[in-house]
Amino acid sequence: MSKFELKLPKMGESVAEATITSWLKEIGDQIEMDEAVLEIATDKVDTEVPCEFEGVLIEKCFEVDEIVQVGQTIAIIEVEGKVSSQAISNNNEDLVSEKEDLEIVLPPTFELKEDSENQIKFSDSDRFYSPLVKNIIKKEGIDFKELEKVKGSGKDNRINKNDILKYIESKSSSNKIELTPVKVIKPSNIQTNLNTLNNSNDEVVEMSRMGKLVSKHMIDSVKTSAHVQSFIEVDVTKVWNWRNKVKSDFAKREGEKLTLTPIFMQAVAVALRTYPMMNVSVVNDNIILKKSINIGMATSLADGNLIVPVIKNADRLNLVGMTKSVNELANKARSGKLNPDDVQDGTYTVTNVGVFGSIMGTPIINQPQVGILALGAIRKMPSVIETSEGDFIGIRNKMFLSHSYDHRVVNGGLGSQFIKCIKEYLEAWDVNTEI
Repeated sequence: MSKFELKLPKMGESVAEATITSWLKEIGDQIEMDEAVLEIATDKVDTEVPCEFEGVLIEKCFEVDEIVQVGQTIAIIEVEGKVSSQAISNNNEDLVSEKEDLEIVLPPTFELKEDSENQIKFSDSDRFYSPLVKNIIKKEGIDFKELEKVKGSGKDNRINKNDILKYIESKSSSNKIELTPVKVIKPSNIQTNLNTLNNSNDEVVEMSRMGKLVSKHMIDSVKTSAHVQSFIEVDVTKVWNWRNKVKSDFAKREGEKLTLTPIFMQAVAVALRTYPMMNVSVVNDNIILKKSINIGMATSLADGNLIVPVIKNADRLNLVGMTKSVNELANKARSGKLNPDDVQDGTYTVTNVGVFGSIMGTPIINQPQVGILALGAIRKMPSVIETSEGDFIGIRNKMFLSHSYDHRVVNGGLGSQFIKCIKEYLEAWDVNTEI
């Protein structure tokens, strides 16, 4: 018999920790190979953690609602025989995924320096600090004297992300100058205040965990990016008619529904390749040019929330491949089967407000990206059609594209040229295209 340490696996480059939401196995329970042991939640997605060996759960290292860092041991499994050194090596490998090839563009006068006097040496502390917490501490310029005041809620007084963010919030609040007295609603009095705000016929419903995360993500985005919008009208008659012509044969041959979404995604991928400055992220004063084109596809869930699975290397997919990727991710999202990797590393996002009947919208940028495209409803519209014999009025299928972009790095020219490129791609669609 030997003991196997089940560790929190890697879940994408930007995910450093997860919260344990439930244990699916109790101490003493038998675990089959690849059977899920517990459920975890990140700020991106909920998922299960399986065990790669058959054995018995003999120890839980964390309880429900505790935060675990990537790579930490979360359970001890007693297994038959010896665990191979290769398996242990794989389980203990560096859990941060290999970084994609990025190009960092610095402003001409920008110079990277380290302030040696104020540089915190975490090795001098007895406390453990995760990479995420270290980055927050460095960014906020918190010294060790201040850190001594921060009470950690983790094991052995360990400081997690929520602890340091609460300290920063309380610190900034104490430094504010109140010009006029205001009534502050304290968390301890929240129920009392809710009762005074609602009459007897009202119902108070707490936001879901995902709803809270989405809410915070949207507020942070508005605070971070200078949102600007551009709109353009697109004639999609050719695309509409072509899709109606080929969809039945495609479904019989591929066993997949052919919607308009893969065509729109393909158009966006072409535009991102044409205008690479839309495929970037902003980190402080740096612009990071993304070498991969990974398009997020906002998907509505049954509870009304949105999740954004990502089509990786979208510019490398033909229309069949794009269709299969779109359908697979949409089905996984609606059935709650997305993996953490399915929602990671997006470089641009597309959302379809047209499915709800909206003709246009002003979507909020999905950080740390710099742009998001909203697809409006397709409607039959009377239009002026120009021919060599003169102009006439005809019925066309038209839609609006709404483009929100970060004005810190994307000016109106680039933002407008980007959606014009998508318009030209769709309007030039070859009705004889074979798929």
